[in-house]
Amino acid sequence: MSKGYFHIYTGNGKGKTTAALGLSMRAICAGKKVYFGQFVKGMKYSETKAVEYLPNFEIHQFGRTCFIEKDPEQEDIDIAKEGLKVCKDILEEGNYDIIVLDELTIALYYKLFTVEEVLKMLENRSPEVEVIITGRYAPEELIQIADLVTEMKEIKHYYQQGVQARKGIES
Repeated sequence: MSKGYFHIYTGNGKGKTTAALGLSMRAICAGKKVYFGQFVKGMKYSETKAVEYLPNFEIHQFGRTCFIEKDPEQEDIDIAKEGLKVCKDILEEGNYDIIVLDELTIALYYKLFTVEEVLKMLENRSPEVEVIITGRYAPEELIQIADLVTEMKEIKHYYQQGVQARKGIES
């Protein structure tokens, strides 16, 4: 049995989810099993079709529509809390080699659940499970216990010239 490490991909730059998806694909190609839980997201991004192409890959979304420009509603909170429970169970079972908790730090930022709940979930995970958490605003409590923290820093992005998200690239 090997130790599973804990990664955080955070910062204001683009590429956090993409990095987690790239690591997921690499793991699958190495014969590993990956679970990808997306918090806050409910839109059908291109990666939600990955289960049709990749063996040993499962993805679930724990969000409705993007509420980022307004306060979350009770339904957003309920879906996120249910997602946290699902991910807690999956982390404890140890049936996946890698578990990605995409945009979990955004869910924390919007207080859909607490840092304490996440810390307890991570503490009780199966020890061989590799965990990747993505999203802006990673709290210091998570950064302190992580084994690897990467900050994506936006220097320049074509969004600034009005280019919208493109299918297969950003969505």
